[in-house]
Amino acid sequence: MATLFDVAAAAGVSHQTVSRVVNGDPTVRPATKAKVDVAIDELHYRPSLTARALASRKTRSLGVISTGFPFYGPSSTMHGFNGAARRAGYQVSMATLDVDDRQGMRQALDSLVGQNVAAIVLIAPDAEALEVLRRSGVSVPLVTADSEAEDGHHTVSFDQAAGAEAAVEHLVSLGHRRIAHVAGPDGWMDGRDRERGWREACERLGVDSTVLLRGDWTPGSGHRIGRELAGRDDVTAVFCGNDQMALGVVHAYVDAGRVVPRDVSIVGFDDIPEAEHFVPPLTTVRQDFEPLGRRLMTTVEAVLAGDEAPVAALDPELVVRRSTAAPAR
Repeated sequence: MATLFDVAAAAGVSHQTVSRVVNGDPTVRPATKAKVDVAIDELHYRPSLTARALASRKTRSLGVISTGFPFYGPSSTMHGFNGAARRAGYQVSMATLDVDDRQGMRQALDSLVGQNVAAIVLIAPDAEALEVLRRSGVSVPLVTADSEAEDGHHTVSFDQAAGAEAAVEHLVSLGHRRIAHVAGPDGWMDGRDRERGWREACERLGVDSTVLLRGDWTPGSGHRIGRELAGRDDVTAVFCGNDQMALGVVHAYVDAGRVVPRDVSIVGFDDIPEAEHFVPPLTTVRQDFEPLGRRLMTTVEAVLAGDEAPVAALDPELVVRRSTAAPAR
């Protein structure tokens, strides 16, 4: 890989001159700049973002912390943000932690601040991680992928409650009057918002909201809960907090000799790539994580520029497939 000194030798100039060209110094003579540009193209030289940041005293590096990386939502959000950051010319330093690792969170914050990052983005689905961040007192801007806005940091998120309400409205429109909810872990903010949307929509539409069971986002927990629900004839529809738990619920009903959607309608949340290939294909609430990643990056840039960056909530989309139908009885 070519270095700045290789470019200087090819262009017949000093390495300081190459550095000035790379960093956009307007005082470099046009003829000199042209020679350096030719050498850069011929050698396929790519300047180090770190070196450019040190030269200009401005960093082009961002820190990202995620505490839910094994799950589809947080990992997809991180992927979307990383792509948007790279396209904007930023390097990204990542730290993935366990949900309840408070000490690890503090260490990650110290490490990122020590790397002179321009801002820190938290993709953390649990309230405890967010609380650690709020109390950290870090000196760089903070942007979080959550719905709980407070002074001191900026937020970007999907409107989780609105997505849950759309799921309930769809089921009620089909004629369902008792809609069970398989919720995520209590400490996860997205799970709380989806549960709130389910409950508020049920109350608003006058249907039963008493059947609430809590899983841990995995298909195994959905299967365990589904075995219990499959023994109840009063529940004709199940809204699951994510698609993985919905998969487990479908499996449990099939094991019990029940047919989806004839005996029960099932709705998930996220629209993972496998959802349209469930048997039957899963009705779910889609979150498009590429726009979320772009919005996170736009918010970071606005904060760094000192511009106004309001709370941004993106709308999820209900995707209707064959796992929902009118109740048979």
